[in-house]
Amino acid sequence: MPDTLTPACAATRDWVEGFVVAHNVCPFARRELVGETIRFVEVAASAWEPALEALIEECRRLDATPAIETTLLVLRPGLEDFDDYLDFLAVAEALLVEQGYEGTYQLASFHPDYCFDGAEQDDPANFTNRSPWPMLHLLREAGLEQALAHYPEPEAIPERNIERMGQLGSERLSAELAALRGQVPDRD
Repeated sequence: MPDTLTPACAATRDWVEGFVVAHNVCPFARRELVGETIRFVEVAASAWEPALEALIEECRRLDATPAIETTLLVLRPGLEDFDDYLDFLAVAEALLVEQGYEGTYQLASFHPDYCFDGAEQDDPANFTNRSPWPMLHLLREAGLEQALAHYPEPEAIPERNIERMGQLGSERLSAELAALRGQVPDRD
């Protein structure tokens, strides 16, 4: 996108390219990255109300701008605690429904401490949803459905990702995310 990226958004773009695309975590990300149809936005989430307003504003931007396929909202500071992030995510998902966006947009969730329910914290599978900072990935459902319709065995993507993360190992994956976070100073 032509917008100037904040340092955290630039590092997030590096994460998409150097982690998500490089490890093929999302087989559709490369096309969007190359086509510059991903919008990166940094949003302070210390106060939830303005962060939630920013989410709905991004939905409106997607409504008005078909050239943007997806938005990554980098939520910093404010949701460093994973449980707080999950609470925020639940409110954000309910807000999308309340605002009439159910079936139009969906949220994918990413956090530096992401841990699937029932998984051990150091399980490499968690890295399929780990990112340098807490973030929400706002996806167009129609675009996602179209991509999945033309992808062989889309139901196998999660299992393939878990296997790949296991091969790479938690130590290497942790170092990759830490390197990206280290590119950007903390915000207050």
